[in-house]
Amino acid sequence: MSRGPRASGAFRDWGSDETGTSVLHVDMDAFFASCELVRRPELRGRPVVVGAHARGVVLAATYEARAFGVRSAMSMAAALRLCPQAVVIPPDHGLYHAVSESVMEMLGEITALVERVSVDEAFLDVRGARRRLGSPTQIGARLRERVRAEHGVTCSVGVAQNKFVAKLASTHAKPDGLLLVPASATVAFLRALPVGALWGVGDATERALARWGISTVAQLADTDVATLQAAVGRVAGAHLHDLAWGRDPRPVVPGREERSIGAETTFSRDLTDLGAVEDRVLELADRVAARLRRQGVVARTVSVKVRTSDFRTLTRARTVEVPTDVAQEIFRVARELLAAADLRGLPVRLVGVRGENLARREGFAQQPTLDEALDPRHEARRDVEVTLDAVRERFGSAAIRLGASAARRVDREAPTTAPPSAGIS
Repeated sequence: MSRGPRASGAFRDWGSDETGTSVLHVDMDAFFASCELVRRPELRGRPVVVGAHARGVVLAATYEARAFGVRSAMSMAAALRLCPQAVVIPPDHGLYHAVSESVMEMLGEITALVERVSVDEAFLDVRGARRRLGSPTQIGARLRERVRAEHGVTCSVGVAQNKFVAKLASTHAKPDGLLLVPASATVAFLRALPVGALWGVGDATERALARWGISTVAQLADTDVATLQAAVGRVAGAHLHDLAWGRDPRPVVPGREERSIGAETTFSRDLTDLGAVEDRVLELADRVAARLRRQGVVARTVSVKVRTSDFRTLTRARTVEVPTDVAQEIFRVARELLAAADLRGLPVRLVGVRGENLARREGFAQQPTLDEALDPRHEARRDVEVTLDAVRERFGSAAIRLGASAARRVDREAPTTAPPSAGIS
């Protein structure tokens, strides 16, 4: 999702020459919030914020809420101070994932050169699709129409000669727009922007540049590299100078895979009941396992993250004997890791579960351990969870979930195959 500064005059007609503009950046508009409005149309036009509760953070906000200053990653408490009339909706990650996967499949039908950046944005290189599907702007326009028709949500598309400029173009096309930046207009487009629009320019870098009188991309482009390096460092100075002149040689790289898959939650109030914490660990293990299965991967390592009421964060991790994508097995390990963590008697504020050290499931030898071979329920557990996946796909992520009592029974019955290897951070 795009959060960079924009210039009011940047979204205008920069020309229609699409020569050399083969890169598209597709960015869903207020994605989580837009998905919620599809099933709650009565909330359209109202400020809506997606987040867990007052102790959590904003995951998405409609443009009506953004008008009050609400932004993603802001604390929910701060958001409600800015916009007390906002409607707060708890997230449904299963819904967002389903829509995201469908949109990404649409992109894959256009070209194999799709680089997925996050759940709601991706780059495409469409140079090989032009003869079949038309110009880049025609491709972008048809894609936007299809996303709206099939899912009721909107996306913005930037078209340019490279990834950096395409992403900036989609930012200035929001919401629900398409912006072409011809290769010949790239420098002029960039010069209209504030320096904070450049990748790598955060608050600290922006302040450092301001001390040298640099507040716009035009000023940065006109500054010699040596001066920029003196202001922000050797590597950053040269990099920002290249960006200011529209130079970005990075290709669109398809098939980038996640290195780990996790989920975490901050409780609305600190919990002293470890049984209640374990119930949430089971829910998180179920979410992680479902994502592992959707992506066709298994986790060699299970880790748990715990934050106590004094904001101290502990992590525990264990490499399992047989990589898994089964929630009940992930829960068993996670529960043991949680029990091994020294909480010093303090209440728990946050808990998270993560599958790490991933491997493709079809390429991994699924050789069961002796205990698993003697226990016919092992494969049956995965079959049950695959069935749950199908139910959730049809009726929604909240339609059915693993029972805590059953999972704990599996936990008691399952042998411990390896001692925990843990670290504290």
